[in-house]
Amino acid sequence: MELIDSHCHFDAPEFEPDRAAAWQRARTAGVVAQIVPAIDASGWQHLKAVCNQYPGLFPAYGLHPMALAAHRPEHLDLLRDWIARERPVAIGECGLDFFVEGLDAQAQQQYFEAQLRLAREFDLPVIVHARRAVDAVIATLRRIGGLRGVVHSFSGSREQAARLHQLGFLVGIGGPVTYPRAQRLRGVVAALPDTQLVLETDSPDQPGAAHRGQRNEPAHLLDVLTTVVELRNTTPEALAAATTANARRLFNLAMRPADAASG
Repeated sequence: MELIDSHCHFDAPEFEPDRAAAWQRARTAGVVAQIVPAIDASGWQHLKAVCNQYPGLFPAYGLHPMALAAHRPEHLDLLRDWIARERPVAIGECGLDFFVEGLDAQAQQQYFEAQLRLAREFDLPVIVHARRAVDAVIATLRRIGGLRGVVHSFSGSREQAARLHQLGFLVGIGGPVTYPRAQRLRGVVAALPDTQLVLETDSPDQPGAAHRGQRNEPAHLLDVLTTVVELRNTTPEALAAATTANARRLFNLAMRPADAASG
């Protein structure tokens, strides 16, 4: 089986002590590619270096809503330059977070919309963060139009997932689905069409039930696969094939060999 971790912060400092070993564990687990989204402008260079060092890592550049305090308007111009020069597989992580107190909703919206317009300009998918903000994200995607992408760590309803599907957006499913108490999410995942589903770890965050309280890592994508297989009454091989094909299509990885470094 070949798996793609559609959302992994493999450039994070938590991986500094054993990044090479973690990459090898992922490969052993069948994770042939990782999409590595950015957080803020100061981290783009390091993210690029990590992706260049390890085969199968593909960068996305963007401005995360939770890092709002670090963003400046000029970073949007810088982002355009980076996209034009580096040709990443996506723009992100961007989006809206209405869960964290003190994050200016209007400023978040401005940065989100600017990045969506860049995605449309460069014909790239977007990796979207939507925490307590799925309806607002959907409304924004519909208003901007002409977009495609993935809402990662999806926690919305079946109806919201259907609206996203109509807009050309996949949903990313990770560690939270492995917890038995996540009945609402599990019901949504069981009902999703095959064509809308991708798997993720969001490493080093959001560890699954088997690794509660530990650092998450891409090799743990197998835990997500196992749970989703049970929920959907399918086989590991079938689910791996479907989700990997979805990720390859969304991020245009067919043109970028998974066994080659990204730059």
